[in-house]
Amino acid sequence: MHLHIIDITIILLYLTTTIFIGFYISKRASKDIHNYFLGGNRLPWWMLGVSDASGMFDIAGTMLIVYWLSVYGLKSMWIPWIWPVFNQIFLMVYLSPWLRRSNVMTGAEWIKTRFGTDKGATLSHFIVVIYALISVIGFLSYGFKGIGKFAAAFLPPIITNPETLVQYPQINANLYALILMGLTTLYVVKGGMMSVVATEVLQYCILSVSAIAIGIIAMYHVSPEMINSVIPEGWKSMAFGWNLGLDWSTVNSAVATKVKAFNNWIANDGYSLFGLFFGMMLFKGFFVAAAGPAPNYDMQRILSTRSPKEAAKMNSLVSVVLNPTRYFMAAGLTVLALTNFDSLYKSSITSPDFEAILPEVLANYVPAGLLGLLMAGFIAAFMSNFAATVNAAPAYIVNDIYKRYIKPNAEPKKYVKMSYLASLGVVIVGISIGFFVESINQIALWIVASLWGGYTAANVLKWYWWRFNGYGYFWGMVAGMSTSLILLLLEKIGLITFINNWPLPANPSMNSFPIIFFNSIVGCVVATLLTKPEDDTVLMKFYHNVRPWGFWKPIYEKVKKIDPQFEANKNFKRDMFNILVGMAWQITLMCTPVFLVIREFKSMLISLSVLLITSLILKLNWWNKLEENYGQQHTELIIPAIEPALVEEK
Repeated sequence: MHLHIIDITIILLYLTTTIFIGFYISKRASKDIHNYFLGGNRLPWWMLGVSDASGMFDIAGTMLIVYWLSVYGLKSMWIPWIWPVFNQIFLMVYLSPWLRRSNVMTGAEWIKTRFGTDKGATLSHFIVVIYALISVIGFLSYGFKGIGKFAAAFLPPIITNPETLVQYPQINANLYALILMGLTTLYVVKGGMMSVVATEVLQYCILSVSAIAIGIIAMYHVSPEMINSVIPEGWKSMAFGWNLGLDWSTVNSAVATKVKAFNNWIANDGYSLFGLFFGMMLFKGFFVAAAGPAPNYDMQRILSTRSPKEAAKMNSLVSVVLNPTRYFMAAGLTVLALTNFDSLYKSSITSPDFEAILPEVLANYVPAGLLGLLMAGFIAAFMSNFAATVNAAPAYIVNDIYKRYIKPNAEPKKYVKMSYLASLGVVIVGISIGFFVESINQIALWIVASLWGGYTAANVLKWYWWRFNGYGYFWGMVAGMSTSLILLLLEKIGLITFINNWPLPANPSMNSFPIIFFNSIVGCVVATLLTKPEDDTVLMKFYHNVRPWGFWKPIYEKVKKIDPQFEANKNFKRDMFNILVGMAWQITLMCTPVFLVIREFKSMLISLSVLLITSLILKLNWWNKLEENYGQQHTELIIPAIEPALVEEK
């Protein structure tokens, strides 16, 4: 594919602009590590929300959404719950304010506020740092494979055999990924959080224009009759029973012989028993969401907000700015792919490359000029995700390792310089691993199966059970992560086959989750009960400051004796109701643009009605109560009132 000079100019202009913004802002970011990692807690919530959404708008994830929508139709709206996407609803309703009240810089530093500084807390701090760094490096490798593949599809090969003219697609993809990662690293390393947020707002604007353009192009080229001729009955419905109820063999069209292969993909995915899959997905998703954000860029955005109330607002905005535009584009790519199946899939139908939809659609339907803008948009999607991921890692290396254990009293600028080196280090390691990874799917499954599975149980208990201590956290994480790795290893070498024989998705992340979760819970509870509780001072400070609901009665009674004005958090029922309403609200943000693209106006009006009703409920029962629940009056801990009283009591 050859790009027009106009397209190349637009892409180069975009890259130059982002690097300039990063260096321009770097002076403010280089004052100290608080400014570098959290933007000095001066960034407005709406800017952080757009930045967070931009960081989630990655190319590979969007292509996965296109695959699901193509094969499963509107029923695919439920499948992202496997991640789960509704974790943003848990965050906006209560978890973001709880986290922000801690006033820390990283997830590992948060451990000290919950478990103190004894040996158990040190072990917990250690395991969180390890988890965060492995997660960041894994996502960098994931992004490396995705952007290289995308760039190589458009740009001329860097290396070609001059005698045989043979191209080396894997080598060229890796080289383009290396170039784009290098350019992004320049402004991320230099400017820190301020630079990342500013450039991501610009990138989101480009992404939105790109997404809307693709959706409009699809609506112009594909009529409702064309869509109906290549989809089976039930494709346009979100409803499902115990079985999926979607049979591609009923399609009667010129491409029916190839489209029937969709049935094989459904069988391979393991989603035929959709009711059972939905139940397992909801079970897993609820606990993962209740655990709070993983120590990555999502957590850093929350900690960067000005206040707990703005943290809640920030996460609510993520769903609003991310889902409508992303699904409008995904729907456009889907209908173009389904109605042009032969030309888009020239490779073997048994192993189609759905990520090839994007370059093929752009090549066939987008004119010069707009193509350059769209390519800049998708490069922006990569750069946003990459920048956000890189920015999360140095905070752990510098703040939680270097500052805590090596040089606790260094000059502020020394920590910033170490942050530069840490950023470069994780990028180099991530790229190095990316060179050896065979596919995007390979690294994605490893991240989901091995890391998320072991993270959940310990991070649920830390919020809701007062007796849970640092030893329980450490051994729960170790038990969960070890179990997930062992199961994955045994399945890979063929010593166990039950994971793929269950009537569930052929995916270790889903099938083995109950086992991983159970073992992690056992590790958490046994280690906690065999060791002493955390010090009352630590627990009382945490409870007074964060005010979580849950099983905190013994600590509440002790705090109440010291601070008679203190009131327990009684919002559990209201928060759960708002979460259910918020999940319905989020789904409508996803499916409404899809209904528009396929011109199902009756369904679109129903979806819009649900969107308006749920928005009104959330406005009255959540937004209007943010000041009451998460205003500044609850963010300050009265330390002088607690510590003397404890001494006097002893």
